[in-house]
This record gives sequence, C-alpha cells and structure tokens, in this order.
Amino acid sequence: LKTCALNFPARAEEEFKWLLQEEVHTVLRQLQDILKEASHRFTLPVSGSEGPIKQENFILGSSSAEQVKGVLTLQGDALCQADINLKMPRNNQLLHFAFREDKQWKLQQIQDARNHVNQAVYLLTNRDTNYQFKTGSEVLKLMDAVMLQLTRARNRLTTPATLTLPEIAASGLTKMFTPALPADIFVNFYINLNKLCLTVYQLHVLQPSSTKVTTPTSTPSLLPEWGSQRYEVSHVHKVECVVPWLNDALVFFTVSLQLCQQLKDKISVFSGYWNYRPY
Repeated sequence: LKTCALNFPARAEEEFKWLLQEEVHTVLRQLQDILKEASHRFTLPVSGSEGPIKQENFILGSSSAEQVKGVLTLQGDALCQADINLKMPRNNQLLHFAFREDKQWKLQQIQDARNHVNQAVYLLTNRDTNYQFKTGSEVLKLMDAVMLQLTRARNRLTTPATLTLPEIAASGLTKMFTPALPADIFVNFYINLNKLCLTVYQLHVLQPSSTKVTTPTSTPSLLPEWGSQRYEVSHVHKVECVVPWLNDALVFFTVSLQLCQQLKDKISVFSGYWNYRPY
C-alpha cells in the first residue's frame, strides 16, 4: 500500500506532463480549426477563398397577419438593400420603400461577434506548436481568455440590439429609404440568434390634451417631441428571416466553449495532487 501511495502521485505527474505537452496543443488546434471556420462564416466570398463578400437575399416572414412583406439583402455585416411593403391597418393603403442605392446599414452585432471570434483565434495562434506550457494555471488562463471572447461573440447574437424610438430617430436609419419614410413610420433592423429581424413602428400624433403616461418598467411607447409634434406608438409589426450561417456560427461557439471547459476540467483534476503549488 505504501508503494502504491508513493507511485500514484509520480504516475499522475507523468500524465499531467503529457496533458500539458500533447493534449493541450491538440485541443488548441481543434479550437483554431473550428473558430477559423466560424470566422469565415461572417465573410463568405462570392467564389473561392478570396474576393468580394457575396450578397444573400432573405424573404421576410411572419406568423401574424402579413402587414409587412419584403426582401433583405445581406452582405457580410452590412444590410445593403431592404425592399419593404407595408399595409397600413387604418386604411389598407400599401406603402413600398427601399434603401437608396448609395446607402447600406451596418449590423453592429455581426461586426462585434466577428471581432470577438478573431480575437479568440489570435489568442490561440499566439501559442505555436513548439510552445511548452509549464503549469496548468497557464492553460486555465488562456482558456478563460478564449471563453470570454466566445461568450461575448455569442451574446452579441443572442441579445437583440433593439433601439428605443429616440435612438432610431437619431440613428439616420429613417433617412435611408426612397421614397422617404412617412414621419409616422419608424423601422429597426437587428439580429436575434440566427435571425435577421425587422420591426416596424407605426405612430400617431398625440393631441395636446392627451395625458398618456407610461410606467418606468414598461417599454416606452411615447416618442419625445419630433419637430413640433408628439407621437405615440399605435402598431408594432415584427418580421424575420433565418440566416443559416449565423446558426452555423452559434453551433461553432457552443462546441468551442465545450472544448475549452473540458480542457479546464482535465487540468483541474490534477489540482488535488499539488495543493502546495500552482498547478
């Protein structure tokens, strides 16, 4: 029993050295391959591995009454065209508007997610195959840094970047269309998981005698004075379309986070053997 007790820590230390020298680099290569593939999803070229980013058309759909129809054209992180038909509920009038040819709308969520992925790839490629990890804590620190970037990338896609009405009014988005949007129509584009979403707000002018009040915990329906008028939201229409490569990216994030956590767990298993030093 004494012999077993003495030999087991030595055997564990050999296994730990193998983990640091071999398996860590195997996992790093797997992560690099997965995340480079994820990064490529954000900038799909027209053909081959280089060239301009291809444009993709997506038809907007909704499970509710089809007040809004249209086609969105996505090119990487830019919405380069939006062709929208809106049926006004009050009189069934059909409005059509589209982006001006000289305009495109950057989707900051996609841009930020891609930047976080590229930062994670940089952290991984900064340790080449000849680099020797000396301690488990060094590996844990690297995994934590990579997981932080991946979590931020995922959160940018899973947390809709919805704007308030004053923010939409100040964003310039309403001035991108031809013909110009009516003063009582606001639109917002954003990403939610693997979907590209459009929300259309229809407003109506509040009369000076109106005493409409909104509670602090609810989404404000009042727009501060716009010109000489004050508006309230009368209708909200939400439509969306699935972007397949966003779904791919989210799967890559999940798999990569699992690989990082599994490597952290393996490192932590050995911590009990060397409590007297940073493993």
